[in-house]
Amino acid sequence: MRAAGGSVRDRLSDRVAASDPGLLRLAAGLRTVSSIAFTLLVLSLFGADVRLLVAGAIAAMVSTFAIREKQRAQQAVTLALGLPVALASVSLAAVLHSRVVGGDLFFVVLIFCAVYVRRFGDRGTALGLIGFQVYFMALFVGASVSTLPTLWGVVAAAFASSAVVRFALVYETPAGILERLREAFRARLAQLVTAQLALLDAGPGEIDKALEDVRDGTSRLHETAMMIQGRLDEGTADEATARLVQRRIADAEIAAERLGLLLLNARSAERADTLTLHLPGAPVPPGGHLPVRDEANVTLRRDLEALRLLVLRPVSAGTGTGLAQVRNRLLGYRDEENLPKASPAVQDVFRGIGEAARAVLGLRIALGAAPDDTDDSPSTARSREELDAEDAAIDAGEEAAEEPRAGLERPTTRAAVQVAVGSSLAIIGGEFLSSQRWYWAVLTCWIVFINTASTGEILVKGYRRLLGTVLGVVAGLLLAGLVGHHTWTAFALVLLCVFAMFYTAPLSYTLMSFFVTAALGVLYTLLHTYSLSVLVLRVEETALGAACGIIAAAFVLPVQTDSRTNELLVTVLDRLSDVTEAAVDQLSGGDPADLLDKARDLDQALADLRAATQPLTHPVTPMRTRRNTARYVVALLETCAYHARSLAAMAELLPTHPSIAADPRLRRAGQRILRNIETISARVADERAAVEVQTGASIAALLETDQPGTSRYGRITDRVLRHLQRLDEAVVGLARPLKVPVAQPKR
Repeated sequence: MRAAGGSVRDRLSDRVAASDPGLLRLAAGLRTVSSIAFTLLVLSLFGADVRLLVAGAIAAMVSTFAIREKQRAQQAVTLALGLPVALASVSLAAVLHSRVVGGDLFFVVLIFCAVYVRRFGDRGTALGLIGFQVYFMALFVGASVSTLPTLWGVVAAAFASSAVVRFALVYETPAGILERLREAFRARLAQLVTAQLALLDAGPGEIDKALEDVRDGTSRLHETAMMIQGRLDEGTADEATARLVQRRIADAEIAAERLGLLLLNARSAERADTLTLHLPGAPVPPGGHLPVRDEANVTLRRDLEALRLLVLRPVSAGTGTGLAQVRNRLLGYRDEENLPKASPAVQDVFRGIGEAARAVLGLRIALGAAPDDTDDSPSTARSREELDAEDAAIDAGEEAAEEPRAGLERPTTRAAVQVAVGSSLAIIGGEFLSSQRWYWAVLTCWIVFINTASTGEILVKGYRRLLGTVLGVVAGLLLAGLVGHHTWTAFALVLLCVFAMFYTAPLSYTLMSFFVTAALGVLYTLLHTYSLSVLVLRVEETALGAACGIIAAAFVLPVQTDSRTNELLVTVLDRLSDVTEAAVDQLSGGDPADLLDKARDLDQALADLRAATQPLTHPVTPMRTRRNTARYVVALLETCAYHARSLAAMAELLPTHPSIAADPRLRRAGQRILRNIETISARVADERAAVEVQTGASIAALLETDQPGTSRYGRITDRVLRHLQRLDEAVVGLARPLKVPVAQPKR
């Protein structure tokens, strides 16, 4: 059994796993840096000069980061296809070097094609990136026809080095990545339980910070669950195993989120709104009797710490008698007779701990833990039987494919036209700034269009790149002054900057741009073209490229941020309706549905909407009212998604759980919710739609009984109705910020 804190190595491992799920950022940085270093080593053995070393470093970086497929065989094919694309690109750049008009026209055509081929998936995206970036590399090092044979060798060496590093030195498999992601989920789950324990103990002046930590922990856990979802097909042996892991990850996530809400309820004088967990800055409900050091609350703190220890224990660890007793005690809280004497709100927390312990047990079994039932209590044995029955009932489902768009409505086609126009403007403007380094403006215009879909997103990305570039120029000045013309010291600094660039890229686009610009300052020093004027020109070209991209996005086939967010909002509402309808139907006795996949489709749609609203919620946006509205709507939708996921999880238990029985009356309870979701979706899609959100008697009224203190239904059905009630309130709450009329209830 691990000690409360575990060994230093264990704690460090958990921190790394939690901060970089799957070690994906670390692997990307190491793989790219190793490819560059190996290329430099090979080229130096052949006596290459500095210009060729720089060309090889850039080609190695491109051939490494462009490959995005998850299966190794697919990566090998894309890398093999990328070599002739790179050779053709560098050849055309060298041939057209002295033909200004012809070279510029071809560059625009190349940019259009590089964006257009993104429609063919990861391979098309990779080949487009290679074609564009290698052409840029040729411009950067001043490729000419006379140097072409040597550059072919440099590019071939870079691709070969990239292959050696990818398939031999920094070896990754889909199964290995998934295993590390599951470790990250375990570490982040433990961090969330720690934050929940701090929330329980927080005093009046500490509760805001403690609640914010719980929000962050919940969000990070959900992020990791989504990453696991994206790796299941490639990282598991078969579809049944993938669905089993998916099910257990979903159970653990829902149980942890519900435990946080129950703790907030236990701290409050009144029942806390679920929105409090999802809206940053939401007011904390007034405090109640906690924290008080009575016997029940001391036990509660002890059991939260015990739950954290259960989570931290690795799958490979053996089970000691003491840990088995802890597990049995926590699982015993699933039975009413084992609950400590306490207020109803605190007893709910104990129930939540029991359900979380069950989710942890199921997760361990799904991840391959050796069975150990020698010290099982009756409650633990029952939990194992339920988990086994659920595992046996898991079936594979099929997903319906969406009908693709055609012509200029296809995002890749629209983006290709926009970036071609923006690049043309950048070439013209860049030539006025510098006839030698105009391509920096084109590079910026290209980059701000990558992974963006609206004018607002491009504006924010352009701003971040410009800010990172300005800061990077200052750093480049300092680094260039330090290294002077010491070639290998300079390359060592470039490698450090490249590693930092890839490690920080998913976290901050500004930081990534900072490290890119700092590395370029050092490369300019190596090429003997370093000067303050060059770095200032870099800032000017970056600003010009960002401006050209924004202009093209705003006036050429524009996609306004409002239009984009409305489209994604309709998608989220449709997915929410699908999950809710399927879950309520199954809980009412309908046919089983593929609820987990529907729930994850909802999560993905919500993630897309959250990303699209970044221009509206950015701190520098001058429209504070729109920013607050966007944050509020997204938080309400996250609340809706939480209750929909919870309903789906309980519906999945229906065929095997002995305490859950289908109740046809639940279908009637969910009809108003579904009708209101459809109403809001119709109004968002068409502002002229004459629709109204319906309100009426509380869904929770179904819980009323003839005798006070008793429940008409079982505890599980009560929970279903509570989730429906909260979902109904959240859906009606969406009407006000989205300006959907609300009908007055009939009396």
